[in-house]
Amino acid sequence: MAEKDNMQQAAENEAGIDINSDESLKGTTHLNDPVDNDTETDKLKAELEDAKDKYLRKVAEFENFKRRSAKERIELIQTAGKEVIKDMLDVLDDCDRAQKQMENSEDIKTTKEGVLLVFNKLRNVLQAKGLKAMETIHKEFDADLHEAITEIPASSPELQGKVLDEVVKGYYLNDKIIRHAKVVVGK
Repeated sequence: MAEKDNMQQAAENEAGIDINSDESLKGTTHLNDPVDNDTETDKLKAELEDAKDKYLRKVAEFENFKRRSAKERIELIQTAGKEVIKDMLDVLDDCDRAQKQMENSEDIKTTKEGVLLVFNKLRNVLQAKGLKAMETIHKEFDADLHEAITEIPASSPELQGKVLDEVVKGYYLNDKIIRHAKVVVGK
């Protein structure tokens, strides 16, 4: 029997078939291919390094953006009032002229008119910048808009819970409250 196996093996060797390999089986050809792990690993390492580089660049770019935005915000805050103050300089000049006129003039009526012109110019400049006075007298008390200083008895029932007097005027700047009105409320 051993002789028969040896003969069969010799015949197979002559035919080019190696019974000790799986080459003849389907799906096993990859077993004989040389494994190229080094190039795949190098390729993955290169991709990882590229991704790290892109990430670090994005982080640095974002940090620069944050720094630049903070600097611009500080500059904007520092110069935000520049335009308003520049427009107010005309009113200040008018105030200086009115003061000189009051010192040299004895006519109260013309002095009063001059001062009223300066006040109106001041109001107009501020309104042009978005300032708007709050209307409060005889309006319903609203804690979001008004600050109650005191309560006094109302002269009629329809004035209860309403603003009777305004101690300090409230203002909006571009429809946003910048100062609450201090008011007297009827009870």
